[in-house]
Amino acid sequence: MLRVNNIEAGYGGMPVLRGVTLSIERNESVAIIGANGAGKSTLVKTICGLLPTAEGRITHDDREIQDLPPHRRTQHGIAVVLENRHLFGELTVRNHLDLAAAHGARRGAASRKVGIDDVVALFPFARARLDAPVELLSGGEQQMVAIARALLLRPELLILDEPSTGLSPRVVRDIVGVLATLRESGMSILLVEQNVALAAETSERAYVMSVGRIVHEIKRGEWPGFREDENLLRAYLGGEKVDAH
Repeated sequence: MLRVNNIEAGYGGMPVLRGVTLSIERNESVAIIGANGAGKSTLVKTICGLLPTAEGRITHDDREIQDLPPHRRTQHGIAVVLENRHLFGELTVRNHLDLAAAHGARRGAASRKVGIDDVVALFPFARARLDAPVELLSGGEQQMVAIARALLLRPELLILDEPSTGLSPRVVRDIVGVLATLRESGMSILLVEQNVALAAETSERAYVMSVGRIVHEIKRGEWPGFREDENLLRAYLGGEKVDAH
């Protein structure tokens, strides 16, 4: 479905990503984990088109997309929820969902059908808050609006950049439940996350990043061994705690 092949990218001529290669198959959930500064968010921005590639290729269903602007990548079925959410504080929840639904409808008959009622069913709090400006919502509610907005773009691949950052354990559990529902529906998910326990619970396999490179791949069935390997955790994640919530 999505192939990232030997890409390099950075800021102002300073390289951050160095020869990153990974793949995500259709109907698969994959995580990218790593410590702060590993290059995870830079990779997300490069995949979704907010940062240009200096070298390498990005393909979606065997079609090169690395030179397409972000809105064209959305048309190819890729939606992203960035770490800072990029919501408009003065607009209401309904405004955000209506705008996304209008863009999603343009993807045509081939895309999955997702409407506002569908995302409100995933995030029940929204039904009573549709006319509230998002600046009045809690951080967890804002994260859910950002995910709902992305789903209304009717993606085949949903990319989430550090969705658990700054959220309470209860809200994180709610998001885990939503991701499980999306996986059951057949949506492909790329989860970029520092929380190893969350990544292990919500993905089938993972790539570990360090200093702009993929340094380890956790294959299907290897999560338990990785979480118990203190040497790997210390080397790549600074001894990150991996207990479940």
